[in-house]
Amino acid sequence: MQLEFEKPIIELEEKLAGMKELAKDSDANVEEAIKTLENKLIKLKKDTFKNLTPWQRVQLSRHPERPYTLDYIYGMTTDFIELHGDRSVRDDKAMVGGLGVINGQTFMLVGQQKGRNTKQRQMRNFGMSNPEGYRKALRLMRMAEKFNVPIVTLIDTPGAFPGLEAEERGQGEAIARNLEEMFKLKVPIINVIIGEGASGGALGIGVGDRVLMMENAWYSVISPENCSTILWRSWDYKEQAAEALKLTATDLLKHKLIDSVIKEPLGGAHTNMSAAVKAVKKAILENHKELAAIKPEKLLEQRIEKFAQMGVVVE
Repeated sequence: MQLEFEKPIIELEEKLAGMKELAKDSDANVEEAIKTLENKLIKLKKDTFKNLTPWQRVQLSRHPERPYTLDYIYGMTTDFIELHGDRSVRDDKAMVGGLGVINGQTFMLVGQQKGRNTKQRQMRNFGMSNPEGYRKALRLMRMAEKFNVPIVTLIDTPGAFPGLEAEERGQGEAIARNLEEMFKLKVPIINVIIGEGASGGALGIGVGDRVLMMENAWYSVISPENCSTILWRSWDYKEQAAEALKLTATDLLKHKLIDSVIKEPLGGAHTNMSAAVKAVKKAILENHKELAAIKPEKLLEQRIEKFAQMGVVVE
């Protein structure tokens, strides 16, 4: 898949690949031309990704080749054991979680998982969790507290599942329960927004001591398309909506809704998955080191204070 603003970069990459093949298959000395083209490509990438609009970052967050939750989990951990079920209804495949070891430290990792192809997308419900998904997440987080294991949540969802059956099974209550309970958990909690962070679907696993965000992710009460539909009764104004919502990592850091931005490889996380995984792993370990030194009572106090300050305006 090519995004519109990526096309000039891809064309230059193809031209560079062709020139390198020419250098292999002939005696022609094209090394200088190759170096010039490589420098041009790097400059084009830097200029393009430095000036992305909010809507273009939304598009990047949805790129089908972007790493998903399980890509990060398996890339960061050793001995990952996935745990299933909410012990009430069923196992929600849109919410995954389990125990994994990162550099000798055990974490409980929980997050939304999307699918790569049509069959997987249907199985994962496009990353939209049902109530049992949030109840599974809470069960795993309570287990982590019981065994004094820190928690990492990986957020990537277009929202909680909006179907009638989800409402019948208590979607709103499940998310609200998670918000309440996550404030009380006496272990460090690190939230990482790796892609889409939409509405209560994201917030249902989004309460923590540190909220980190990938450079090309977004986090908002509503998606640009739905915002456009409500305000203008059309999806045609989604770009203006994305701008107005202030949903990018830079905007959210400025307004103190997140704690830090995790830099992505040049071109986006989908261009170098291993580098993106390493960046997230490094951020998690650095933040955990700081949080592990804080006593549980102080941790809870700071967590509540952190979220209580959000949206407060002093004139």
